[in-house]
Amino acid sequence: MKLQKYVDSLPIPSVLPASVKTENYTYYEVTMKEFRHVFHRDLPPTTVWGYNGLYPGPTFEAVTGERVYVQWNNNLPDQHLLPIDHTVHGAEKDKPDVRTVVHLHGGRTEPDSDGYPDAWFTNEFQQTGPFFKKKIYEYHNLESARTLWYHDHAIGITRLNVYAGLAGFYLIRDALDRSLTLPKNEFDIPLLIQDKSFHPDGSLKYPIRSKEFSGSVTPSIVPEFSGDVMTVNGKAWPFLEVEPRRYRFRLLNASNSRYINIYLEENNSFYQIATDSGFLERPIAINSLTLAPAERAEVVIDFTHLAGKVLNLRNNAPTPFPNGEPVEPDTTGSIMQFRISKKLSSFDDPPLPAALVGINWLSEKAANVSRFLELNEDKDSFGRPFMLLDKKMWDSPISENPVINSLEIWNFINLTNDDHPIHLHLVQFQVLNRQNFDLVHYKNTGSIRYTGHPIPSERQEMGWKDTVRTPPEQITRIIVPFTHFTGQYVWHCHILEHEDYEMMRPYRVLPGPKYT
Repeated sequence: MKLQKYVDSLPIPSVLPASVKTENYTYYEVTMKEFRHVFHRDLPPTTVWGYNGLYPGPTFEAVTGERVYVQWNNNLPDQHLLPIDHTVHGAEKDKPDVRTVVHLHGGRTEPDSDGYPDAWFTNEFQQTGPFFKKKIYEYHNLESARTLWYHDHAIGITRLNVYAGLAGFYLIRDALDRSLTLPKNEFDIPLLIQDKSFHPDGSLKYPIRSKEFSGSVTPSIVPEFSGDVMTVNGKAWPFLEVEPRRYRFRLLNASNSRYINIYLEENNSFYQIATDSGFLERPIAINSLTLAPAERAEVVIDFTHLAGKVLNLRNNAPTPFPNGEPVEPDTTGSIMQFRISKKLSSFDDPPLPAALVGINWLSEKAANVSRFLELNEDKDSFGRPFMLLDKKMWDSPISENPVINSLEIWNFINLTNDDHPIHLHLVQFQVLNRQNFDLVHYKNTGSIRYTGHPIPSERQEMGWKDTVRTPPEQITRIIVPFTHFTGQYVWHCHILEHEDYEMMRPYRVLPGPKYT
């Protein structure tokens, strides 16, 4: 069924009202529900899951230093919307089909509130296994202003739960953010981008198995998922009517596997002002922006001199990234449309600030440890490809044990054909560089032979990050301070199909000398 583009207006996710707000804390209650959602005027209502019965979920707005408590409730049915592969770790037949746990992506969060994959709970808040499950999570909001997001993280079915709709924005604001001459209020708009596929009856379409797999497992996990419909804030190819002025957009690639390279038609430039974890040092003018799954960026688009025009936001990233098939220009090559059709309601904001924030750039010389970690591809007992981190399975003994208040360099050696977005829970880091190396020599000898000079990090990632792209046949280097909390966390590929099938590992932050 071919859907007409740009016929539905862009919804803006509602801000979540607090259940209780005092001088000392803010308390919310959020319930996961099944409901019907209209993705497009020509599609029947689709059964989805969402926080508080909304897709995307309601937007949290917090202030730096605000203590926030959230009671997460699971009111979902016992049967999953989508096909479960019971051969995947954590999704065995003796586990409930519907399990959830919420992760605040990019948050500096205590371990018991981080959404550890094994700390799932059901609609009866069933507790099993060794991990303590909290019904009320605590978020300290120790971070400066930034765009975070929250989503499900249940082991073995994260790809299904997020695709079903369990995702939303979590925005942190601070005094600096309020003081900067940036678009505010109704001119500050979050955009959650996901690719979907639909059956003719409007139901979500997700593959039961890969076309290339001829084995006996059905349903079977697929290597990646790519939909043929681009949605923004829950609408397929929406339009947004804007005034001829500047707008701030908070971009989130919430897709399972799809990378997007965003650009405006007619080679219009725009300004990037922030990465995953806060402001850049200064705005940068760019013509395109690549976002891997889970990456965020904040941009300012200036419509001031475009009154009466129509401008389309497009995508040209191949799938799988970076060496896959090109996008279909009429479907996944299109994201949304801006119509500069509204009258100017007030004077526009002053010019963008020349400087945004000072960044404490970390020194490699100060690092305590340097780790070399492989990104591997293997085959399981059924002949299916699957990905690993440093040749280890999820249940292998923990091998990364940084000490609190230490500084480490993690070198990701990509031995696969895919670019993997690697996400570390708890921490934010800086991207040092990338460097080509002799893949054949490494596989034969286990030693690294570089084949070129280090490639500096891209301008678009010259700030604090929590997710990093790791191109094939390169070593990607990040520098990571481990601060605030000790305890057990995870690091993983944020291609959700990879994460669910072994490309995720626990790590443990150990107490330092001052704790002994």
